[in-house]
Amino acid sequence: ADEGMWLLKELNKQSIARMQELGFTFPIDKVYDEQNSSLKDAVVIFGGGCTGVAVSEKGLVFTNHHCGYGAIQKLRSVERDILKDGFAAADMSSELPSDGLAVSFVRSTVDVTDMIMSQIPSMLSEVQRQQVIDSISRALTEQYRDEEFTQARVVPFYAGNQYYMVVYDVFRDVRLVVAPPSSVGKFGGDTDNWMWPRHTGDFSAFRVYADANNKPAAYSEDNVPYTPKYVVPVSLAGFKENDYAMTIGFPGTTQRYLSSWGIQRKIDSENKPRIEVRGAKQEIWRDAMNKSDAVRIKYASKYAGSSNYWKNSMGMNEAIANLGVVKEKEKIEKELGQWIENNPEAKAKYGNTLASLKEAYESTTEGALHSTYFMESFRNGIEIMRFANTLLAFDVNNTEKDKEDFINDRILNSYKDYEPELDKKVLPVMLSLYASRVPAENLPDIYDTINDEFGGDYQKYAEWLFNNSKFTNLDDLMVLLKQEDNKGILEDPAMKLALSVRDKGYEISSTMFASYESILKAEREFMAALMEMNPDFAYSPDANFTQRLSYGTVKGYEPRDGVWYNYYTTTQGVLENETPGDPEFNVQPEILS
Repeated sequence: ADEGMWLLKELNKQSIARMQELGFTFPIDKVYDEQNSSLKDAVVIFGGGCTGVAVSEKGLVFTNHHCGYGAIQKLRSVERDILKDGFAAADMSSELPSDGLAVSFVRSTVDVTDMIMSQIPSMLSEVQRQQVIDSISRALTEQYRDEEFTQARVVPFYAGNQYYMVVYDVFRDVRLVVAPPSSVGKFGGDTDNWMWPRHTGDFSAFRVYADANNKPAAYSEDNVPYTPKYVVPVSLAGFKENDYAMTIGFPGTTQRYLSSWGIQRKIDSENKPRIEVRGAKQEIWRDAMNKSDAVRIKYASKYAGSSNYWKNSMGMNEAIANLGVVKEKEKIEKELGQWIENNPEAKAKYGNTLASLKEAYESTTEGALHSTYFMESFRNGIEIMRFANTLLAFDVNNTEKDKEDFINDRILNSYKDYEPELDKKVLPVMLSLYASRVPAENLPDIYDTINDEFGGDYQKYAEWLFNNSKFTNLDDLMVLLKQEDNKGILEDPAMKLALSVRDKGYEISSTMFASYESILKAEREFMAALMEMNPDFAYSPDANFTQRLSYGTVKGYEPRDGVWYNYYTTTQGVLENETPGDPEFNVQPEILS
């Protein structure tokens, strides 16, 4: 593919010409037209972080199986395990409402750069600058705040050198239509995740419903299938090598303009500790899931979410090394440094940018490492601590209605998919791993308690905590939440762990704040300098979960010496990879037959 994730609104003549050269024949105004229906109106945000596409005038939306995975998991039970066995609605009346799932259609995308930049005073610190931007952004989106089914957000591009306001229509009545069995939708599991080509049937289908006026609405039996402004036709013609190919979607995050120092810190201080900690946690989860269908069902979506970025981090580090990315970045930085030095106007603006960037990243390498271990071990590792942090927001003095809403919205769903005995196994592993990787001054004071009262035995501490905490049992927790004060909540062993960790987290973050502020400022200047140095170069902005287009042609590729991957896979490969007893490569007998 030609590199870049392009904003549809900003497709330039250079990109369009290249697309046409590769075989693009569609009228460009059918891809993006601000005033009329176009492809932009068919490609949607699915859930909180995925892409979908409207393929019928009755609101049918296709997305990935892994994107629908959380919704499918919520609709399953041990008796009716649609996560494992799949699901297909016989008709619209048998479609399954997916509570909490939303599909968002883009209403408008407006460049608000001048509105923001013109109101930023000079000589502000980076934090003050961001506070001004946040204030202006709130003012810009204020007009949509009272619209129940509308979301508006102001999004930075090019490291804060450009801003767009994107407005979405949010549909909250979404129903499951089709889901393949997991042995199709997740065939290959973690082993094949982030690998191409693969043999995964990674799809699912949902239907979006609207009110009688075709407007977004809360779930109701009276709702009708939504009629999208634009529908993408489904072709059964297939494709062949060198055919033009194009994707439109909402990619999450990229950092293609990150400096060499930023990349090195990401490798050493973010990806490596994430790989280690998540690997340890996932091994415990996976063992329990393989032994119990009930645990597998509860933890399927959580495991998939954790392992997705775990595998991504491993692949990222490998690709950075294999492609020599750091050396390529160093070449760009050397060229930029020479341009700044030879250009008086640029030197006045950017004379300290590269040195500041280098110093800021290198001074936070160790701190970022400890911070990642902290985040992955505690915030992402120990579930009972997350429950405790949620309970800190519970107000015993609220109205009964507010308290009931809090319990229904924040507590019950989380506990439905919680297994205390499994979390009890994770806790000592996380405590031990963290303590072995950071200096003593970065240990929360709960470690003093563990040393003094449990002889430093993390296993004994975990046993005691889970035997004495009311947070491990929903019935016991409900009793606590009905008390007249929050004394019982604050004195619970799990809450004491959470508060100790929270306090240390604030301390760790505060020591790095000044350097992070320097990084934000220097990265913004670095990006601006690059664009000034090469004004004719077509820069595609980093992904930030806004609608983007990428294009290229259908081809195989050579991942390493002596290996060739074709541009498609077949069911024969499924049969060749099928491994009875292996949860990643097991195919249900009825599918094989």
